[in-house]
Amino acid sequence: MKRRRFIFSMLALATMPVIPLRSNGSEKNTEKTHNIKKLQLSATEWQQRLTEAQFNILREEDTEPPHSSPLNTEKRNGVYVCAGCDLPLFSSAMKFDSGTGWPSFFDSLGNAIETKIDFKIIFPRTEYHCARCGGHQGHVFKDGPQPTGLRFCNNGLALKFIHLKV
Repeated sequence: MKRRRFIFSMLALATMPVIPLRSNGSEKNTEKTHNIKKLQLSATEWQQRLTEAQFNILREEDTEPPHSSPLNTEKRNGVYVCAGCDLPLFSSAMKFDSGTGWPSFFDSLGNAIETKIDFKIIFPRTEYHCARCGGHQGHVFKDGPQPTGLRFCNNGLALKFIHLKV
């Protein structure tokens, strides 16, 4: 049953259009992120800073299994920051339950992300990365709620949640 669900999910994704977000579609988007100081570390430094699973996602553009992140059910007020460099990427007000098994957001904070087109599964998708460290976060699709209609589908291990007590 899981295999059939996976196959149907992949077929559904294959029909989704690529979303050019602040990008010309061929290169990384840098137009809104030029004022963020880039963090560049060696692979060894990243391996020391991150868990093996985080390294695979953030640096090798891997994907965690769906429904594996505790951030899926996080409902408190707060900010989601990049697990690689602590750059704020999303607010809890932008989060919604997409039913996909990954933390999902309908928008990102200011100039926090860069996008590029990804062809890893044959058809093109819009991939997004942290604007500071370049860490892979996930993909964005045009099937989210208003006001943007977008779904930033994020790896939970690529994020850290900071609870803001009110």
